[in-house]
Amino acid sequence: MRTKIKQVKHPEAGRPSLVGAQVTIKGWVRTIRDQKTFAFIEMNDGSTLSNLQVIANQDLPNYRKLLDQVSTGVSISVTGTVVESPGEKQHLEVQAKEIQMIGACNPEVYPLQKKRHSFEFLRSIAHLRPRTNTIGAVARVRNALAYATHRFFQDRGFIYVHTPIITGSDCEGAGQMFRVTTLDLLNPPKNKEGQVDFTQDFFGKPTYLTVSGQLNGEAYACALSDIYTFGPTFRAENSNTARHLAEFWMIEPEMAFADINDNMDCAESYLKYVLNYLLKNVPEDMQFFDKYVSEGLIERLQKIVDTPFERATYTYAVRVLEKADKTFEFPVKWGQDLQSEHERYLAEEFFGKPVIITDYPKEIKSFYMRMNTDNKTVAAMDVLVPRVGEIIGGSQREERLDYLEKRMRELHLKPEDYWWYLELRKYGSVPHAGFGAGFERLIRFATGMDNIRDVIPFPRFPGSAEF
Repeated sequence: MRTKIKQVKHPEAGRPSLVGAQVTIKGWVRTIRDQKTFAFIEMNDGSTLSNLQVIANQDLPNYRKLLDQVSTGVSISVTGTVVESPGEKQHLEVQAKEIQMIGACNPEVYPLQKKRHSFEFLRSIAHLRPRTNTIGAVARVRNALAYATHRFFQDRGFIYVHTPIITGSDCEGAGQMFRVTTLDLLNPPKNKEGQVDFTQDFFGKPTYLTVSGQLNGEAYACALSDIYTFGPTFRAENSNTARHLAEFWMIEPEMAFADINDNMDCAESYLKYVLNYLLKNVPEDMQFFDKYVSEGLIERLQKIVDTPFERATYTYAVRVLEKADKTFEFPVKWGQDLQSEHERYLAEEFFGKPVIITDYPKEIKSFYMRMNTDNKTVAAMDVLVPRVGEIIGGSQREERLDYLEKRMRELHLKPEDYWWYLELRKYGSVPHAGFGAGFERLIRFATGMDNIRDVIPFPRFPGSAEF
């Protein structure tokens, strides 16, 4: 029976130490040091950050032949006894009784050698990069954040809803969407006006990959009260930056009988919960990021967990930025959207902690956000955190049919395209609110990684869909 390295090195609370037990470990060789009469083999199976040291003595069957075959990247099976290590770098090791080769690896061409590789290079071998310390740690943190996300909402009575990936509507009204079609692109059918006839397409109308599950989520919130979605979303935005992906994951709760204040409370509680879960449950990986990726990371995250978030209106934030003793690349003016540099100044320098900005001008926000009594601003909210800027965006949704229809006409949206969404306001409409948290942006913040392409297993961005 196979034992994972994590079980050997970090047994769960209440489980006895495996010292003295015979175990079988399977994994990949990181390094091997041949001392002639014995050898040190460092192996890892991905279950934990640190390697397990195996001592191979010369009395092993086929000892010399084995050492000639074993190199970095080779997969092996080791059966032996867990013993306390006299070395300083590890407290446990395995005294091997049997070592079997599973998969060979040619060290002359294996691209992952024992040296530092740039993240840019690792993106070119995305199929192998999870074997590195950093990307392996990112994967474990990503897993922990996903689990903590489900726990947070499930413990609070939210129902997990799977919203469609293929959609006929544009939630954001941005128009930057990937089209889904089965038409022959070289010879598409045409209508009488000479335009592409989408009535002959698979769905009988133009369809796209979704940019958000929000609209569908609202339908379920208006029946089940509190729901959340957690799935992939897509933006056909031609942005080659460290902050943008064409395919990414979104966490989107929707709450019935809730206003903007309930929304802010939920967003703050969510962030604190998942970050606290990370610090408590993947300490080895978090210490790695703190030491090698972003110094002071753990202290910063702990401060967010322990500190109440600030709350301020967009109007107040603009006044702060206008008075700031700092030159911004982008101008600050009421009515214009806040740029990343403005958001980071507010969170890092002025407030010195996360801040939730509310009541944005209606012109810079989406059609579904609830109009405030001033008829100039909407009940929107953005959660800003140090070093990243916006990490969550949301709003109270417009539950009044006449207001929603008027806003759609102002933005030149066709109400008939959203007929079912409007009907939610006809049949038992209720105040409701929700937000979206970009999962990769959250991972980037929690790990201190610079580029969002390094926190998703196989990044999709302009010109890149190799893997």
